[in-house]
Amino acid sequence: MAQAAHDDDKTTAIATRRAALLRGRASWYGREHQGHRTSSGERFDRNKFTCAHKTLPFGTKLRVTNPETSASVVVRVSDRGPFRHQRILDLSEIAARPLGIVDQGAVSVLAEIVPDDTPLGVTEAPADLALLLEDPTNATEAGLHTDIVAGATEADDLARRPEPAATYVVQAGTFGDVRNAQAMIDRIQALDPKLLATTISTSTPEGKTLNRVVVGRFATPAEAKAVCARLVKVGVTGLVRQGENL
Repeated sequence: MAQAAHDDDKTTAIATRRAALLRGRASWYGREHQGHRTSSGERFDRNKFTCAHKTLPFGTKLRVTNPETSASVVVRVSDRGPFRHQRILDLSEIAARPLGIVDQGAVSVLAEIVPDDTPLGVTEAPADLALLLEDPTNATEAGLHTDIVAGATEADDLARRPEPAATYVVQAGTFGDVRNAQAMIDRIQALDPKLLATTISTSTPEGKTLNRVVVGRFATPAEAKAVCARLVKVGVTGLVRQGENL
């Protein structure tokens, strides 16, 4: 009887941990965002073990594991995102490399919240990784995920809500010279330091690099249009675009 009770407790513990996992695709961001201000207000440093998540409180630490290789890192949430392709995390370059994300662009990962005193950096995979990977919902590869349920707070409740069907941004300009893009970002943040402004670098078929300045992440076009109206005050004529089409 005692052994049966122990087994039941162990099964319950594993089920609780599975329910608290984040499952889905993770991508990365690096050099093109270096030094830009993140949603938390700090400057992004691609050489620090940080990540972006849509809703988890800033400062939350996560152990992120690539199930294919068992490589793991501990990162701290310092930014909001990602907002494209149903991805659940954007990792800094140094955090993404051990997981193989830099080479592949994005990989499926398993992530769980760890205590605040957990050291950042490369770490060991969970000892019970095989058990955690037994996903009864088969939702992992669909890009679905379940967030924190144990000790739920209001922020945790927000984290469990499905992501919006579309996310909108304001495109504030496109520049060949990244310095001009940064000057535009400075103008925007002078209007309101809380506005999230960053650049997205793309290459033309001719090999020329273009730097698009985008502002914010908005659930509805109405919110984005309201920001457009504010930007006019500093001489910026913005264009509302759907984030996933950038």
